[in-house]
Amino acid sequence: MSYDDWQRTVPKAITGDFLWKVEAYRLALFASDLAWDDVTKLMGDPRTRALSDQLYRAVGSVSANIAEGYSRGSNKDRARFYEYSLGSARETRDWYYKSRHVLGEEVTLHRLDLMTQVIRLLLTMVPEQRTYTVHEEEASYGTPPC
Repeated sequence: MSYDDWQRTVPKAITGDFLWKVEAYRLALFASDLAWDDVTKLMGDPRTRALSDQLYRAVGSVSANIAEGYSRGSNKDRARFYEYSLGSARETRDWYYKSRHVLGEEVTLHRLDLMTQVIRLLLTMVPEQRTYTVHEEEASYGTPPC
């Protein structure tokens, strides 16, 4: 399924949320849907059964942490959850690489590329949140003169 075809299948309850405007979130949700078939295939091989669970948890964590971060009130908190998502995206890419022998080259390269896109977006999002910190004005906190 292509990304454009997939977007047409996403329910309005998701696409109607402002979070849908975050490209990294959309790509991460797409990756989660694709991972369902990949994990099913990995479950069929006894050698990759445990790996399939790790992959499913990691790929699901990417969009979940973006959503959690997006809902936070402070930029510092947003950045923290986007960093968690970044870690999960890198972990997902690692699990896909390790499962390449079962999934095949074409599927693996597609998933690695997809996760690399998410990683690049997150690498932009985290510093953007970090630059919007609240700075206190210069003030003296000493004891007032008598």
